[in-house]
Amino acid sequence: MENQHILILDFGGQYNQLIARRVRECQVYCEVKPYNMVTLDDIRADAPAGIIFTGGPNSVYGEGAPSVPREIFELGIPVLGICYGSQLMAHVLGGKVQTCTTSEYGKTETIYDKSCVLFGEVPEKAVSWMSHTDYIAQIPEGFRTVAHTANCPTAAMANEEKKLYAVQFHPEVNHTEHGLSMLDSFLKNVCGCKGEWTMGNYAETAIRDIREKVGNGKVLLALSGGVDSSVLAALLSKAVGRQLTCIFVDHGFMRKNEGDEVEEAFRDWDINFVRVNAKEQFMSRLRGVSDPEQKRKIIGEEFIRVFEAEAKKIGKVDFLAQGTIYPDVIESGSGDAAVIKSHHNVGGLPDHVDFKEIIEPLRMLFKDETRKLGMELGLSDKLVWRQPFPGPGLAIRIMGEISDEKLDILKDADLIFREEIAKAGLDRQINQYFAVLTNNRTVGVMGDFRTYDYTLALRAVETADFMTAALCRIPYDVLEIVSRRIVNEVKHINRVVYDITTKPPATIEWE
Repeated sequence: MENQHILILDFGGQYNQLIARRVRECQVYCEVKPYNMVTLDDIRADAPAGIIFTGGPNSVYGEGAPSVPREIFELGIPVLGICYGSQLMAHVLGGKVQTCTTSEYGKTETIYDKSCVLFGEVPEKAVSWMSHTDYIAQIPEGFRTVAHTANCPTAAMANEEKKLYAVQFHPEVNHTEHGLSMLDSFLKNVCGCKGEWTMGNYAETAIRDIREKVGNGKVLLALSGGVDSSVLAALLSKAVGRQLTCIFVDHGFMRKNEGDEVEEAFRDWDINFVRVNAKEQFMSRLRGVSDPEQKRKIIGEEFIRVFEAEAKKIGKVDFLAQGTIYPDVIESGSGDAAVIKSHHNVGGLPDHVDFKEIIEPLRMLFKDETRKLGMELGLSDKLVWRQPFPGPGLAIRIMGEISDEKLDILKDADLIFREEIAKAGLDRQINQYFAVLTNNRTVGVMGDFRTYDYTLALRAVETADFMTAALCRIPYDVLEIVSRRIVNEVKHINRVVYDITTKPPATIEWE
């Protein structure tokens, strides 16, 4: 795990996280770093088994375009360039990159040279995912073309002697047929990686490292009940037992029965578990508030107040644990990388909790790896596979002002939606699904009576990284059952609609 790893140099591509996830699917550890934050000396000292260049939005011949020194290709370390990374390799090594007469975007039939190690397990013709306006017009000396399309003479090139490979397409996306096989071949057959990165190995290493760092110290964790904090609690419990105190602030906006489920899940774990039932405190702060951003700020501020008040009862602690995961780190940006969104776990610490140091044992894991780690540690399926849930909870899935009545309505309706998705066997297939109580009332008819009640919206998306999302095509018969049950079983809802908007232009959450 420590000796075999891949360095992914990020040039601003939209798929940088996805490349890393695919590498880890091949059971090889990797890290994503901005191209301009890593020196040649850093790379020599780090001694990665291989380097991958990501895509990016620039033209390699443009003024100020991201680049690398030629010497990076002379370190004896295998390099794979993807999209912009392939053009950068050609440009730096003396090839020629220019604007296409015909751009390529989307699924493209590609012809592969099967004598190239990347394509040995790939059919001669297959679909790849292209996204480029520039192309490699002339390959550098020592390279040969190993793939092409109707409009792209160099869809891939290779210098086998120096272990340098470049692909114009994106092997990391699902739309590229056999793309994972190509990446796996680079990792195993070119870089010599054995593929020993597993969550079992990670758990052993993390537990050992935590014990060494913490020693006899006390650890404090704000346990939200979400996947990340729950897995972190389990990991810390295995490492330091009752030296860990988990404070679970129940703001009252969790899904139906979830507060009790979280408490039950950790009842038999060797930790100090403190539950604070603070619903009334949060509700009193939110009276008369309908603006979503104001709701978020109030809930965030109140959460800190409640957590700090409870933490002060414990006294001095040595370590504050946070459930930061790798996408939080990548998305928060560094160097020239774009800041997609700032995360509260990255770069900021509470001011009024008395602790010496922060620990983030999940900092290098993706969400799917965090789930696997949870299973490895013995957490229940129900907790590990819990749906992603925003910090403010149902408060931002209720449009307008929040009331106890609206909370009860949404909790009941959301539970029905989740029950029917599970019955249909879709709960592990849909990346995120939930219900939203709108502030719209519409006319309906039940029996012989006119109704004027709330409209409920259902939302379900498919996404690899939650930065973009496509609508999930839930079968109509499942949606019909959900709608019928909600209208029949939940008072004050007479209409159910299904949100089919992608992200962008919409966000996944409504507020």
